[in-house]
Amino acid sequence: MKERGKAGKPSVDERYTQWKSLVPVLYDWLANHNLVWPSLSCRWGPQLERATYKNRQRLYLSEQTDGSVPNTLVIANCEVVKPRVAAAEHISQFNEEARSPFVKKFKTIIHPGEVNRIRELPQNSKIVATHTDSPDVLIWDVESQPNRHAVLGAAESRPDLILTGHQDNAEFALAMCPTEPFVLSGGKDKSVVLWSIHDHITASATDSGSAKSPASASKSGGDKAPDSVTVGPRGIYQGHDDTVEDVQFCPSSAQEFCSVGDDSCLILWDARAGTSPATKVEKAHNADLHCVDWNPHDENLILTGSADNSVRMYDRRNLISNGVGSPIYKFEGHKAAVLCVQWSPDKASVFGSAAEDGLLNVWDHEKIGKKKERVGTRMPNSPPGLFFQHGGHRDKVVDFHWNTSDPWTIVSVSDDCESTGGGGTLQIWRMSDLIYRPEDEVLAELEKFKSHILTCSSKA
Repeated sequence: MKERGKAGKPSVDERYTQWKSLVPVLYDWLANHNLVWPSLSCRWGPQLERATYKNRQRLYLSEQTDGSVPNTLVIANCEVVKPRVAAAEHISQFNEEARSPFVKKFKTIIHPGEVNRIRELPQNSKIVATHTDSPDVLIWDVESQPNRHAVLGAAESRPDLILTGHQDNAEFALAMCPTEPFVLSGGKDKSVVLWSIHDHITASATDSGSAKSPASASKSGGDKAPDSVTVGPRGIYQGHDDTVEDVQFCPSSAQEFCSVGDDSCLILWDARAGTSPATKVEKAHNADLHCVDWNPHDENLILTGSADNSVRMYDRRNLISNGVGSPIYKFEGHKAAVLCVQWSPDKASVFGSAAEDGLLNVWDHEKIGKKKERVGTRMPNSPPGLFFQHGGHRDKVVDFHWNTSDPWTIVSVSDDCESTGGGGTLQIWRMSDLIYRPEDEVLAELEKFKSHILTCSSKA
């Protein structure tokens, strides 16, 4: 057991123990899956089956190894238990060192280098893009790729497409467009690069799997692996003064996107207006920016997360061409660098933020400024807007993803190398609906439950 933290604050182990004791109260469902190797990214794939008590869905992960076995892109099948099905005592009884029965490895792709980022194509989530420690973006048709056995010396899988255009490594900044088969990337060359993969894929997925292999859509180009097609950029955009750490498309336009970087800048781009920034916020934070997300419900709102431990929300209508612009609000609830932010698909004002402090915070910006935040939804002295804190990870939470098929369900992953000496933790979870539903609904349900208990007691 680690020593108690400074100033009487609980250590990581003490905080985790306290969290685990509250799991039956806070969660509708939770699955804990131990990873032998850390995964730096996690993404939901297509839903495969809907059943009475649970749904089956693809899940994309990676294995970042020490070189004794190859790095891999993992396609798993996940059983997602439906709301109000799991028993409270069941979800709280899990072994941190065990693998979850709800997560089964389906296919392994031997990846050329470690997998730093995974992103799926919204129009066909069987098409996946990955970033590694190279200038290229790799595109995979995960259904047509052969299943491989990851042993030392095994040949690397061949990506279906290789997107070229960066002049230096592009490791983390990666996005795929919601409206068209476009890919966006940022890298150490300080540039943002845009590609179209429209001519190389079938973008409309069907249950039978209509995606033709991109490798078979065109003959080989360049001197890459014989089955890999290379695709050059549609546009290269210059405006950052340091590494680009994250990029995101506007939800309704393939021509508009944004980027953040180690130069502390938030830049908005419009490809129709050229390759220079449309708007540049010089000091979006007081440190490097790690992540950005564009609200799919309200396209004026953009979130940024930073090494200054904060999340900031910008309204693009307030940003003007000379780079002046103040955030609508600063969310300060993390104790370490924020690594990932994402808006909820289920409510326009809700978003999550994950950080190196091991916490995944869920916020509702509509709660800020109201005279009375709902009783019980936030602890005394907690930051305004924060209404749920997922404390199931004991090391930095490197990625998370809201599930668009199962409301309020999140997959999150932590890199546990610093706390346990290796491996990682994958958790799939859904907070109790009593936490986020309207207060009058919750009180009415609890009153009905109370009346039921009293009726049963009187009969007894």
